[in-house]
Amino acid sequence: MSAVLITVTPGRRNVFVFRQTAKVCIGVPTIMDVGTRWNSTLEMLERAYRLWEFTCKWLQNQKYNVYWPLFTVQDEWTIVKYVMEVLRPFRYWTLWMSQSHTVTLNYIVRVYNDMIDHEDRTRLALCHEVSATEAVQIFW
Repeated sequence: MSAVLITVTPGRRNVFVFRQTAKVCIGVPTIMDVGTRWNSTLEMLERAYRLWEFTCKWLQNQKYNVYWPLFTVQDEWTIVKYVMEVLRPFRYWTLWMSQSHTVTLNYIVRVYNDMIDHEDRTRLALCHEVSATEAVQIFW
């Protein structure tokens, strides 16, 4: 939600980017999800997670603090980290297969097995960190 609020006008976007210049050389805006590109979700989440501190500063501005209740709380950021962890292998294998200039059909079973194994490992790790009820709610 903060991506929409920050980028809705050029003025808001510029204020957000300016807030970053004290810590980074080049400030970047938030990005929004694109429905036609599956990996844009991962890119959006990674950028939002990276810009968390700057989003907090942006919301402390008198004009924008009315949006503070919409800001993601710590428990939600934990879920975002888990989602990013699940999606990273999908991006890796998609980019790897799309860069190949040869037939990749013979790799499909290996890629599929790797992604399923990663999902199983991630689910098991998550179940150790949170209760079973919470894990079911997060993944399903």
